[in-house]
Amino acid sequence: MRAFLVAVALLSTAGSASAEPAVADVCAVTDERLAELSGLASDGGQWFAVNDSDDGRLLIQVMDRNCAITRTITVPTNPLDVEDLALAPDGTLWAADTGDNGKSRETVALHAVSPDGSARLYRLTYPDGKHDAEALLVDRDGIAHIVTKETIGSPLVYRPVSGLTEGVPTPMEQVARVPISGTDTPGGPLQNSVVTRLVTGGAMSRDGQVAALRTYTDVYLFPVPDGDLARALESDPVRVPLAGEPQGEAIAFDPDGTLLSASEFGNGGGTSSAVRAVQGAAALAVPPSPTTTTDAPAAGNDVSAAPPASSDSRSAWPVVGGGVVALVLIGALVRRSRRRKP
Repeated sequence: MRAFLVAVALLSTAGSASAEPAVADVCAVTDERLAELSGLASDGGQWFAVNDSDDGRLLIQVMDRNCAITRTITVPTNPLDVEDLALAPDGTLWAADTGDNGKSRETVALHAVSPDGSARLYRLTYPDGKHDAEALLVDRDGIAHIVTKETIGSPLVYRPVSGLTEGVPTPMEQVARVPISGTDTPGGPLQNSVVTRLVTGGAMSRDGQVAALRTYTDVYLFPVPDGDLARALESDPVRVPLAGEPQGEAIAFDPDGTLLSASEFGNGGGTSSAVRAVQGAAALAVPPSPTTTTDAPAAGNDVSAAPPASSDSRSAWPVVGGGVVALVLIGALVRRSRRRKP
């Protein structure tokens, strides 16, 4: 991410956590090749990471669990803006070349990368204009879902309308709006509640039963008990604060359900960032019981429950108190341009 809204907003925040799981540092990322770490995936023994930058190629860094880069998977293609990474059950690494801060791209792209570096390129188009997106979720059927980064309104979820085909752009359809709001969790590039609800990364648990979407400051866990990811992303999530990450964009699940998160460090002028872990995070996303209604969610399911979003609030700003919302737009920082579109 190189451009983001600078705003002052009076917005509702998700409820305070009734209990917060421990977020522990695992290791420090100090290698400059990952100074702008934006996507992360795990097979349990090693991690895969992409940088929010490139030298004309798609580079996937393979790390050990001490944050040391052990090898690099080099893909001879020139992506525009890779923002996320997902590991499919068959070992394919899906790189989401979906960043578009300037809203200038006619197509976005997914790169399906094999461990040997061979890759397939799939272009996609939105049905309703251009979007910036930094989160990719691949469901248990192998279908890619792209989640947008919306400065106004709810994050939107898109998926291909048919199977992906090389050489011909695949149209996408909007299938969900995600009910998350601003929070008071500290962190992120700016301290305001607009920044705290911008979606910057996504991950699926190994069994496909839990989806995670992160913002700069929090992660939201969605149970997917029946495999219907689109419907799950419109349910009320469980929120886990990830306080103190300067520009948190990367997130992944270990196979055992541990949640991993990481931040860029180059953009903030630092020299390192930490990979952090929340043990047992997948188990926190408990599906609602049959007797639970959306009007009365089961409090025992929440670590920090995001408030339910009505159909109106999902398409507009969250409600403050009796329904008063104030938003002052101050400006936008412009991201540096990429070399060229893939």
